[in-house]
Amino acid sequence: MPTGDYHEALWRSLPDPLPPFERDLRMGFLLGHVAAGERVLDLGCGAGDFAAALVAAGALVSAVDVAQEPLRRARAAHPGLKDLRLIDGEGSWQLPDAAFDVVWAGEVIEHVADTAGWLSEVRRVLRSGGRLLLSTPHLGRLQLLAAALSEDAFASRFEPRGEDLRFYRAATLRALLGDFGFEDVRVRAAGGRPGARRVLLASAVRSRY
Repeated sequence: MPTGDYHEALWRSLPDPLPPFERDLRMGFLLGHVAAGERVLDLGCGAGDFAAALVAAGALVSAVDVAQEPLRRARAAHPGLKDLRLIDGEGSWQLPDAAFDVVWAGEVIEHVADTAGWLSEVRRVLRSGGRLLLSTPHLGRLQLLAAALSEDAFASRFEPRGEDLRFYRAATLRALLGDFGFEDVRVRAAGGRPGARRVLLASAVRSRY
């Protein structure tokens, strides 16, 4: 199945509306790192909740996804979103170089097969000194321990037919972003119970070289 067809089928299988994972936590993180007037790319915008909040906060937002179905949902839920675009999930994006002050990727990187190509495109569309903000599910020590001790927990976390292709800890995400030319990389675990955090929140600056 071509990748585009896969993403369309996946989105059509999901409930509408689909409450975003850790919505309030991630929304607070995002809005706390973006100023009015900044040019923001919402990469993997889904149904547009975060893009709409950014617009309301005064940001200049382009919202993109790799399937038409989430863009349809975004248009229906948030008619005020004016710049919604389909991008290629496998190749280069039809977006100009150094066009954005901020790239926001909420619960996206774990679904990416070609992480190197994806991060290279993120760097390309960010201006020098621009910021990458992202969130992704946390694979911490307690999650790893549970998976090691329980076949059911392992099957749930590492379901071979599941959507997640990559699994991140704070250290591995920090190292990955550093390897791709980002600096001042900050990653923290949040949400859920202490010791069993559910999400990683990361910020990083595109290096100036």
